[in-house]
Amino acid sequence: MDNPPAANTLGTLGAICWSIQLLPQIIINHRRRHATGLQPAMMMLWAWAGVPLGVYNIVSSFNLALQAQPQILAFLSLVTWGQCLYYQQRWTAIETLSVAVPIGMVMAGVEVGLVFALRNRNGHDWAMTLMAALSALLLALGVLRHYVDIWKHRTVRGISFLFVGIDALGDVFSLVSVVFQKELNVLGMVIYGTELALWLGVFAAGGWYDLLPKVRQRWGSGREGKGGETRGEELGRGQAENNNTGRATGLATLQNGASSTSVFRTASR
Repeated sequence: MDNPPAANTLGTLGAICWSIQLLPQIIINHRRRHATGLQPAMMMLWAWAGVPLGVYNIVSSFNLALQAQPQILAFLSLVTWGQCLYYQQRWTAIETLSVAVPIGMVMAGVEVGLVFALRNRNGHDWAMTLMAALSALLLALGVLRHYVDIWKHRTVRGISFLFVGIDALGDVFSLVSVVFQKELNVLGMVIYGTELALWLGVFAAGGWYDLLPKVRQRWGSGREGKGGETRGEELGRGQAENNNTGRATGLATLQNGASSTSVFRTASR
């Protein structure tokens, strides 16, 4: 579909969503003076994902919003990664900047060099395919870090679904924006579609590990009827005890420095 206004609008919304998900985290880290609960590896993966994604979107002549989107992603991810070094690893500001700034400069140099090299796409289709593959891979690896936690702990209670929803919404807007470009770009759709599919998997895990047990518990308690009042009272008392224990555990976790206000992760209940 060739609809530039729709492509620009949707691309802008996608860039805004990807900014909204990271800016609050940076502000929260600064205010609370720690970055506990974040995954530095995810931040670095997303920072580097902005390089091939920026090359691909610029050389493919996507709308300006989609061309700027990877730059925003790379910059904010690198800032968040630097906060992890500063707050978690106790690096000084000078040490953090002495590492983060050169990495950012290398990223910018690599992206600019590749854009100039691939401007004339004749004979470079394989390179564009490589850029798309790297973009999808690095974005996916950042999300897959959540899958490791879900598999390890068999729960999604440490994941902020507000963050997941905003990120997934950014993928949706970006994906549809690609559809409204002058020419349908299949590889561009694959880049955003891959991360979107993985976020949908996180939502599915939330339904399996969190929502479904609650539905089964409520359905089972409803079938007991009047004859199960005594048993229900026992379960109620047990649940109250578990809640009290959970609160105590949560307080202990917070006292140990876990994040209860992280955009990416929240303290387990």
